Amino acid sequence: MSIDWLQFTPWTALAGGGLIGLSAGLLVTGLGRIAGISGIFAAMFQSREPGNGWRWAFILGLLLSPWLLQALTPEVPVFPEFEITHPRQWLVLAVAGLLVGYGTRMANGCTSGHGVCGLARLSPRSLAAVSIFMGSAMVTVALRHLLGGAS
Repeated sequence: MSIDWLQFTPWTALAGGGLIGLSAGLLVTGLGRIAGISGIFAAMFQSREPGNGWRWAFILGLLLSPWLLQALTPEVPVFPEFEITHPRQWLVLAVAGLLVGYGTRMANGCTSGHGVCGLARLSPRSLAAVSIFMGSAMVTVALRHLLGGAS
């Protein structure tokens, strides 16, 4: 295995991680809310409280940010390896999204909520969840390498 140094972008990854941490910190200090995407998304449709606009703005910002980045940096492809070439791929994406949503409800949170916010609050449940997420990812990558599926 070798690193493709032309595609390795540690500074943009570091900047992205810093922005995620900053936004989570601003949300918890400004509104007293946790930046767990699945919880924010579910509450958009369940909550009838008058202060629900921040949830819509948060999710809209998540959805629009790739296009904003592409508009600001047209020479750098945002998702170069992601292209939908067949209508059936939309169905696969929709089913995958529903399964992920169902799993996050079962786990009482998603990777962003547990990993970014839960660990920062020293939540034992988040520590267990992140350990399972990361352990599963490590086993998957190891099996992929052992079975020759890695490129």
